[in-house]
Amino acid sequence: MSDRPVTLAAVIGAHGVQGEVRLKLFTDDLSPYATLDAGGRTLTLKSVRPGPNGAVARFAEVADRDAAEALRGTPLTVPRSALPPLADGEYYHADLIGLPCLADGQPIGTAVAIENFGAGDIVEIEKPDGKRFMAPIAAAVTVEPDRLLIDPAFVE
Repeated sequence: MSDRPVTLAAVIGAHGVQGEVRLKLFTDDLSPYATLDAGGRTLTLKSVRPGPNGAVARFAEVADRDAAEALRGTPLTVPRSALPPLADGEYYHADLIGLPCLADGQPIGTAVAIENFGAGDIVEIEKPDGKRFMAPIAAAVTVEPDRLLIDPAFVE
């Protein structure tokens, strides 16, 4: 496991005139994280609540609407080590990105993205020739600590 940054939210705009920001969340609960990295700048979370299209947050370092608006588009990250431990059989998407993928014991590519369009997680695999394909994790993927085993029936 690397300690690379994991994006928990992204600033989608300002909320009001007192420095609050609107967030698109990629986690169920942002409140356990006292500080977040915003493109090399540390932000201290003062409060977070449900809001339009996600959440509304206040950071100690953001005092007015102009400062909040300047953060638009900024991903908010924490180191992978800051995330809670997992139970057996669970995984963080960030842990799967970059893993080699094999089918029938042969390398077929690298996991480059994990998507979820509503029916479950799907891994996007990039082949050595640059072409990509997707496989449903629940039906076609065995997740191991250092690789993904892909059911050959799903390899394009």
